[in-house]
Amino acid sequence: MNLELIGALTELERERGISKELLLEAIETAIISAYKKNYGASSSESARVELNDKTGEIHVYSRRVVVEEVEDETTEISLEEAQALDANYTLNDIVEQEVTPADFGRIAAQTAKQVVIQKIREAERSIVYDVYSNREGDVVTGTVQRADQRQVLVDLGDVEAVLPLSEQIPGERYEHHAKMRFYINEVRQSSKGPQVFLSRTHPGLLRALFEFEVPEIQSGEVEIKAVAREAGNRSKIAVYSRDPNIDPVGACVGARGSRVQAVVAELGSERIDIVEWRSDLEEFIKNALSPAKVLYALIDEEEKVAHTVVPDDQLSLAIGKEGQNARLAARLTGWRIDIKSEEQAADLLEELLPRAKEVEAEPAEPEAEELDLEVETEEDRGLETEVSADASEPEAEAEEAEAKAEPQEEDRQVVPEISEEELASLTNVIKRKSWQERFGAIEIDTDGTPVKEKQETGKQKKKKEKVITDLSQLDSIKFNFDDEE
Repeated sequence: MNLELIGALTELERERGISKELLLEAIETAIISAYKKNYGASSSESARVELNDKTGEIHVYSRRVVVEEVEDETTEISLEEAQALDANYTLNDIVEQEVTPADFGRIAAQTAKQVVIQKIREAERSIVYDVYSNREGDVVTGTVQRADQRQVLVDLGDVEAVLPLSEQIPGERYEHHAKMRFYINEVRQSSKGPQVFLSRTHPGLLRALFEFEVPEIQSGEVEIKAVAREAGNRSKIAVYSRDPNIDPVGACVGARGSRVQAVVAELGSERIDIVEWRSDLEEFIKNALSPAKVLYALIDEEEKVAHTVVPDDQLSLAIGKEGQNARLAARLTGWRIDIKSEEQAADLLEELLPRAKEVEAEPAEPEAEELDLEVETEEDRGLETEVSADASEPEAEAEEAEAKAEPQEEDRQVVPEISEEELASLTNVIKRKSWQERFGAIEIDTDGTPVKEKQETGKQKKKKEKVITDLSQLDSIKFNFDDEE
């Protein structure tokens, strides 16, 4: 019987991963509890159990303290009785005597069984908690067991997890025995054992699904920089590749969109925008607002706002339905994004230009004040500086007069003469014709009556050549060959 018990403990260790030593401790605790209940031990400290892990033999020993006057026989023994057993006992020593029961009976066996089962459950719970507490943030595959209005129970194999209503994709149905992928959001330890809480809306689920589908992400050639998600509707993901020969967006899309379609099918037809991550913040914000085309973006680092301008016909596309596209782009980049059309941006510039001119005109006054201060400091210098300045003034005036009268050769510039034709060719200006060239010359007769001549034209009209289109007309045409002869 005892050998069968050791064999059963070894089997439990192999199947459920519970150590044999832990089960032996549980059995010892069960035997002590049964002995205390059936044989009147006041506490577990008054008995000790030895269990041989090879033969399976069980021995129970009672423990009593040596005292002068005995008040409780179950926990105390007199000095005379102790010395009768062994003369070396003294006061406060502990005397152990084997009191192994021949048969614990039905109650004792049931008590031992309950304690053993409880210890096995506690060991399993601690093992499950240790396993899943280190897997927070991982994606697991589970089977839907039951779904109601509040939560969905999912079987993960060794533990039953919970999918709360707040972590469910809106409109998604969870059929019985359906296999789905879930994100481990949180693991808690409670009196009922470890509780694992799952999620279907976490951005980490989207990231992990792309890691499963795209080999370049698994190998590290393509990196997912940021993820923004509104579960069930639309998501944006920014990817980057250090290798210039690899297109990160194309790698995530796959041939004919096979890779991204696999992710969309897992998430219930959720639209996914894949954009390229850039170290340049302006370019990254432009990409984040796709599919809208951004003309330019201005970054305000103090307010952490990005002012963007899009074409007038793409303003609604950049904002998205109920602001969804702009909201996802802001989450993806971590910046507030202000979107304006070209017309709105032009109106804003018209308002800002007069203010800018006023601001530019204001700094002129402080410069004048600084000049006044400099003059005052020069006047406050001593008498010697004033005399030297007065003496140097006539010399300076004479030098300036000579410089004005006789300019230096280096400053002299020779201006070449340019004809009217050359000037017209340089400035692309056509020389205007004279009155005679445009309207013709007028001669006056002796009697004083003006005679208007026709305008002279240098070009002669070309005679219109006759083209033969019908060969039948050759007979009617006279070529005058005989006359030429």
